[in-house]
Amino acid sequence: MSTKSDSQQTVRKQRAVQRNIDAKDKAKDKAKPKAKSPGAMQAGARKYPEPPFPKQHHPKPGQEWAIDPAPLYDAPFWQGSNKLDGKVALVTGGDSGIGRAVAVLFAREGADVAIVYLSEDRDAKATKQAVEAEGRRCIILRGDVAKRPFCRKAVAETVKRLGHLDILVNNAAFQIHASEFADLTEEHFDTTLKTNLYGYFHMAQEAVPHLKPGSAIINTGSVTGIEGSRELVDYSMTKGGIHAFTRALSGNLIAKGIRVNAVAPGPVWTPLNPSEKEAEDVSQFGAKTPMKRPAQPEEIAPAYVFLASPQCSSYITGEILPIVGGY
Repeated sequence: MSTKSDSQQTVRKQRAVQRNIDAKDKAKDKAKPKAKSPGAMQAGARKYPEPPFPKQHHPKPGQEWAIDPAPLYDAPFWQGSNKLDGKVALVTGGDSGIGRAVAVLFAREGADVAIVYLSEDRDAKATKQAVEAEGRRCIILRGDVAKRPFCRKAVAETVKRLGHLDILVNNAAFQIHASEFADLTEEHFDTTLKTNLYGYFHMAQEAVPHLKPGSAIINTGSVTGIEGSRELVDYSMTKGGIHAFTRALSGNLIAKGIRVNAVAPGPVWTPLNPSEKEAEDVSQFGAKTPMKRPAQPEEIAPAYVFLASPQCSSYITGEILPIVGGY
């Protein structure tokens, strides 16, 4: 039999298999009822809000008390076990969002906390009350992390009033979209870089002289630093830079016994996004993730406890931990 005949016979077989499967697929389509689109994934200790959210757009820098629904940060299911007993943490952007949730869990694990925030006095006071409700001390420090003198003062105040410093969480961020690359002005670009990169650099450099072996620095990165975002060119650039900064600084500080890691969240329901996006987009925030909803701050905060605690992560440094709701 010729090669051509062999080929034709194989084609006939393949097409016969195809016709058989096509017929079965059509029969199944007619027989089965239209399946409803599955809702958002709920795998936590309580049910979390899912899109659509109320349409809203808030002025920068965003106020947690004004967000609807209110972000969930208190993690009532989390049982503390002294993972951070006797430690002192400084959390930038600690008045709201991920920073507030981290501050509360740190306190529940036994740490005193210093909160750095830009201008959101009402949110900062609420975070202070939440930390103190856990039986720990809390101080709040208002200022701009883009300014080196403020970072120096914040670290000095933390050490003076709380006694020492063991954990730095670099979390403060500026984010606002630019749909067209040409719309990204130098002022916009500069504001993003000064907050997201200079702020982390300043705080880390001021904190390191006070950190002893066993201390930790945790930076907040982002999924945008991994995948990029077409409307967040500047923000993606800074978050990718934070990931590189984390890895480079971890190598630099390893001889001092200081671990440096980063958490890279996907969409999280915090004041950052309702003050960044248009109201229509806010209502669908997080809907495109595999879990079909954004994370709540209390779902992200345990990663910071894990990376801060030498009981949990003594052999981990220079790592980027993505928490993105599935790939």
